[in-house]
Amino acid sequence: MVVQPSGRQRRTRKRRTRDSELGRSQRVRIIVALKKSQGLAVAELSRQLGLSYMGIKQHCNELEREGFLDRWRRPKPVGRPEIVYRLTAKARGFFRTAGSGLTLDILSAAKQLFGTAAAEKLLFAVFNQMAENYGTEITGQDPFGRAEQLADLRAAEGYLTEFVGTPQPMLIDYHSPLLDVVERYPLVTRLETEMLARVVGVPLRRDESRASDLYRCRFALILDAQTSPFEKITVG
Repeated sequence: MVVQPSGRQRRTRKRRTRDSELGRSQRVRIIVALKKSQGLAVAELSRQLGLSYMGIKQHCNELEREGFLDRWRRPKPVGRPEIVYRLTAKARGFFRTAGSGLTLDILSAAKQLFGTAAAEKLLFAVFNQMAENYGTEITGQDPFGRAEQLADLRAAEGYLTEFVGTPQPMLIDYHSPLLDVVERYPLVTRLETEMLARVVGVPLRRDESRASDLYRCRFALILDAQTSPFEKITVG
């Protein structure tokens, strides 16, 4: 005979499920906030996310035990250093990759079958197509409007992109699904920058930094130059 759970037991299970889902959601918010920083203290995370100090501390302790965070002591002008949390390499699994393993295999196969230039030509074609795809989605008439829309599109694709308008207008990527491809084919950094410049409509200055498995790439808009957003990337 199968014993059916009582109404009280079902309600308890539902509450536990909701609590578990809420906890996972809060942990993801913490991880994303840390991804966009060089490390944050519990108090900073609490203010930024609007969650309780003790709740943040508990999540950070759990994430540290699981190997997703490490901690370091950040000096303060006055008083004792404060404990700051940052992501470890294990946290990469929370963020999207562009099928890097398959992508690298395809590029390697193209190189073996058709010569050393084949992989580069394939990458040129891919980034030209990306620019055209973005162009069909973006309706802004000026670089600021186009950059804002581009940031939203790239954020949805896993780049965690933000657009900052002042004092220096720029796009900021806090993650790149293409990192593994970039490491094998450094040409991708130039192709990506040229592709984004084509979409925004003005040249971009790229500034990339990495620290403790954190990634940040800033694309500053150069507004004193004129360029066509529709000029295709060409093989040089």
